[in-house]
Amino acid sequence: MSDTKYTPPKVWVWDKESGGKFANINRPIAGATHNKELPVGEHPLQLYSLATPNGVKVTVMLEELLALGHTGAEYDAWLINISNGDQFSSGFVEVNPNSKIPALLDRSTNPATRVFESGSILLYLAEKFKAFLPTDPAKRTETLSWLFWQMGSAPMLGGGFGHFYAYAPEKYEYPINRYAMEVKRQLDVLDRQLADHEYISGSEYTIADMAIWPWYGALVTNKVYEAAEFLEAHTYTNVLRWTHEIAKRPAVIRGRMVNRAWGEPNEQVLERHSASDFDGKAI
Repeated sequence: MSDTKYTPPKVWVWDKESGGKFANINRPIAGATHNKELPVGEHPLQLYSLATPNGVKVTVMLEELLALGHTGAEYDAWLINISNGDQFSSGFVEVNPNSKIPALLDRSTNPATRVFESGSILLYLAEKFKAFLPTDPAKRTETLSWLFWQMGSAPMLGGGFGHFYAYAPEKYEYPINRYAMEVKRQLDVLDRQLADHEYISGSEYTIADMAIWPWYGALVTNKVYEAAEFLEAHTYTNVLRWTHEIAKRPAVIRGRMVNRAWGEPNEQVLERHSASDFDGKAI
């Protein structure tokens, strides 16, 4: 990148040497780069993921379902290392043509049902097990509004602020200021909502909380981007209250560990096939 003013060419050309943390896996085309089948375990639900915020949404949901006694939610979670390009295998592309984690294969149906995009997976599981999504039409609509708020807002946080603040090869004032302003606005939206509600969409813990917490809870507690001080996260007191309360839930603690390949060893469960995989972990 250069300090000089950029004038876009008439036709954009892919620059493989553009840099950045994920430059080695970013490309302007879809499809598989290599042939490799996905592993399959014994449970009806097969999850292919990594413990990024989007991946944590789904593992938290599955662990919460199991905590409620939904034995049909037993699952195998397989690690997809996105830094190595696992998401571009032919097997993964068959489950998610967009090559993004997480991806779910439900083998309890015939034929098996593929589900991709984290919000879609949360909604699919909520409807399948009739849990964490209110049945009252007004409350259901409120929950879905917040679920889709997250899906539309988080790209500004991750692909916008997170990229330019933490991952870009060089730091530039304009994009950092632009996305910092938007992220602070989003935090204010959440803080105002949580001032009058225990959970995001009301008095019930729902898939809206499971979608929003891995992103914004991690942000205000400095677990992503190391930007809590920069964004004055301590001023969003209602978001912090909600963040800490959800973090105490046993299913959330377990869900954060699944497909986690960094941090302390006792906080990592690279693959999850049964509850015994958490034995000896920091729960």
